[in-house]
Amino acid sequence: MGLRPVRPLQQKRGWAFNLAVPILKPVLLATTRRTWIDGEKIPATGGCILVFNHVSHVDPLTAAHLVYDHGRMPRYLAKSGLFNNRALASFLRAAGQIPVERLSRNAKGAFDAAVAAVNAGECVVVYPEGTLTRDPDLWPMVGKSGAARIALETGAPVIPVGQWGAHGLLYPYAKKPHLFPRTQITVKVGDPVALEDLREKPRTTETINEATRRIMAALTDLVAELRHETAPVERFDPRRSGVRQTGNPNRAGRATKDERKSRGA
Repeated sequence: MGLRPVRPLQQKRGWAFNLAVPILKPVLLATTRRTWIDGEKIPATGGCILVFNHVSHVDPLTAAHLVYDHGRMPRYLAKSGLFNNRALASFLRAAGQIPVERLSRNAKGAFDAAVAAVNAGECVVVYPEGTLTRDPDLWPMVGKSGAARIALETGAPVIPVGQWGAHGLLYPYAKKPHLFPRTQITVKVGDPVALEDLREKPRTTETINEATRRIMAALTDLVAELRHETAPVERFDPRRSGVRQTGNPNRAGRATKDERKSRGA
């Protein structure tokens, strides 16, 4: 699928998407074979939060392809380092992307922007792991709380989206993509995560953690279904395993800027 949109786009694309779509979509069509499953579960209108597992740096492109084919314009929470280049920053902001200083005390601005976008009826894409999975077998890791907090604040539905195959096109932290033969990418959209009971409770750490646990459980179940495998009983936790949380975990060296900020350095 993907040759034609499943739903017509209702929003104006803006100059950034007008520039990107004619360039990127033919590349994706030439290098991937796509199977969209239950994409109609993406709400056609209204604010929503789509949560994806993260196995490749090309994930935002394939996710955008899915969302665009189902009539929505995706807005991402994107790492702030991408905004350091002035030209790229201008493009990303024109495309409605939201910079996030990962592992930083300055992340509240991104949270507020995401909440405002959802409340304005937009479709916000979140990778709740916060980075490419560090799990040795590419299963979803423990989740960050951002998606849960946005959901509890806005009351908007959280739609889990499991995807598998993008790592065949570009493996995590690989320098060169594997362009041919075309990579099969399969994406399955799940039902909204049940959070209604938690929205009535105080926003305690326990409530947010439970919402995050439910989100990651729903996401992991979808990935297990696509992989035809049983997921690990315990999700991989990079902090407990001593694995760096940002940047290439296979490369030794000094802590990243984000990691130093998280420690108050």
